[in-house]
Formats: sequence, structure tokens, C-alpha cells
Amino acid sequence: MRTNGQTTADTARLRQHLVALTTTPEPRNYLHEASLNQAADYIRRELAAAGARTSEQEYQVQGRRYRNIIGHFGPAQGPRVVVGAHYDVCGEQPGADDNGTGVAALLELARLLRQQPQLPYPIELVAYTLEEPPFFRTKQMGSYVHAQSLHAAGVPVRGMVALEMLGYYNDQPGSQQYPLGPLKWVYGSRGNYVTVAQKFGNGRFGRRFARRYKATATLPVKRFNAPAWLPGIDFSDHLNYWHFGYAAVLLTDTAFYRNKSYHEPTDTLSRLDMRRLGLAVDAVLMTLLHP
Repeated sequence: MRTNGQTTADTARLRQHLVALTTTPEPRNYLHEASLNQAADYIRRELAAAGARTSEQEYQVQGRRYRNIIGHFGPAQGPRVVVGAHYDVCGEQPGADDNGTGVAALLELARLLRQQPQLPYPIELVAYTLEEPPFFRTKQMGSYVHAQSLHAAGVPVRGMVALEMLGYYNDQPGSQQYPLGPLKWVYGSRGNYVTVAQKFGNGRFGRRFARRYKATATLPVKRFNAPAWLPGIDFSDHLNYWHFGYAAVLLTDTAFYRNKSYHEPTDTLSRLDMRRLGLAVDAVLMTLLHP
């Protein structure tokens, strides 16, 4: 799709990706390897179709085989930006928002990147496995495996962006909650925005990404900086890049602070807003193109 000459996200494609991810034979959790692999294979095919140079990062946990799927865009050399989203779910639920929307955004971003004549630096899109419990905050997280591999190889990294739940919005007063009650007086009580969240001292990349994303987006954006100990600030894959000293930000609809179907069987496609998900993707693209 094109609007005023600018390439924009295609909501039909976003929906297609979400359907593929949420209709695996069994929920794509760590116990159902076949469904996880079906999702991983779909992601790799879509990245390749978008023109990415694809690879896999395979590792074993408790005798089971798991895979990160990676798509490379732009020049082969130079400090890179990593954009990642986990494709596994927690328990027996479809995980449309958590984190089907993050993966759908990643795949649509890949298609949009292909249309750019020249990217200013390498961009690495990563679909992670095992973000969810029981592996959250362990070295078995796919994002830990990926971040550790970059660090061990001495790969220069500009920064990392975690796409974590980007499809649920609610315009009603009182629909947005916070880890600390008084924050509603600063950020508002309506769950109608995207948040760029990061910890204090996150570095230049985080500040510039947040500022540019807010200036570019055509939907409301809240910039949220907080101590690393605040509940929710590190509840996704970006935490592992912090562990290795990389600047990283979380882009999210705020998850359980808004979406009451978080980790529930009711986290379905029918509850999501494709238009605003597309707008969130558009702003990621424009932010990456203007570092």
C-alpha cells in the first residue's frame, strides 16, 4: 500500500500472518515442538520472500530443539540494529496479541525494508523462541542466546528494539493501568497509545529512537523511562540485550496493563486493531530509515 508516495503497512498482510500463527494444530508453546516449528518455518519463508538473507540459530533445552529465525537486510558490515519479537506463547492459548502482533509486525517490516533502495546500516530481524515461562529470565530464552552470540563474536550493535504486543487498543477512560497508580495522571487513563519503554541510562540509541518514533508516528505515543526495577519495564526480550551492555527499547501496547486477555484463551485475533497495528509498523520503518 502507498499513501502520499510513502510505503505503508498492509493490514491484510498483518492479518494473514496472525491467522497463520494462531491456527497451528496446538498452541505454539515450548511443549508443542511441531507447532513451534510450523510457526518458525512460516516466519523463515516470509522473511525469505521479503528478500532477507535468512539463517537459523538452533539450540537445545531439556533434550528438545528450538530455533531463532533471523533475517538480514542492508549492508553486510557495520554496526547493526536488531529488531526482534518472540513467536512462542504462554500455555494453551492462541497468543494473538502476545506475541502474534509482534511477529506480524516484524514480517511486515521485512516486506517494507525490501522496498528501500539503500539502507543506511545493517538491520537484523530476529524471531525468538522461549521468551515465555518457564524460561523467562533464564539463559534458555532465544533472545539471550542471540544477544550472547553477538557479544561473544564482538559484533557492533547500535541498539535493539523489542516488538512486544502491539495490537490491542481501548479508547475508554480507565482502560489503561500502570505499575504505580499516580502514573495515570502523567500518561492518561485511555489505552489508546503505543509506548516506547526503556530504563534510565539506556544510552543514545534509546533516546533517539524514542524521540524519532514519537515524532513520526500517526497514532499516540508515550515515552516511558523508568528504573530497571519497575515492574513491566523489562518484561520482554530486550532485557537480555541490557544484560550484555547493548542499548535496547521495548515497543508495546503495555501488555497486561491494558489487555485483560493477556495469557488467556481469549487473546484472539478478533480483539485486535489492524489499523493501529499498521500505524505502529509504519513508524518503526520511518524511525529505522532516519537514525
